[in-house]
Amino acid sequence: VQLQASGGGLVQPGGSLRLSCAASGRIDRHNVMSWYRRAPGKPREFVANIVESDNTHYTESVKGRFTISRDNAKNMVYLQMNSLKPEDTAVYYCKGFHSGIDYWGQGTQVTVSS
Repeated sequence: VQLQASGGGLVQPGGSLRLSCAASGRIDRHNVMSWYRRAPGKPREFVANIVESDNTHYTESVKGRFTISRDNAKNMVYLQMNSLKPEDTAVYYCKGFHSGIDYWGQGTQVTVSS
């Protein structure tokens, strides 16, 4: 299983970014896909996950601003991030769960700053 995250960058407060995670290998639509992030000096934290196509969960701080989705035909998972805040600055990681094992992508940097 390989996961490749992309789409990070520098954005001003209030702006938007869409992160993408390309999954290959044994990950498919039945697997839980998640986004996590690690801000400087802080532990890695859960951001959102999606089960099948429409069962989603979010950490409280991103509810109403972030949307996780997946394209099962392309084996892609997305994180649409709107109304970004400086405290969203972090390295964002996608994670796939398959047969009791967590698979992690390499991370993509998101910086929210004016």
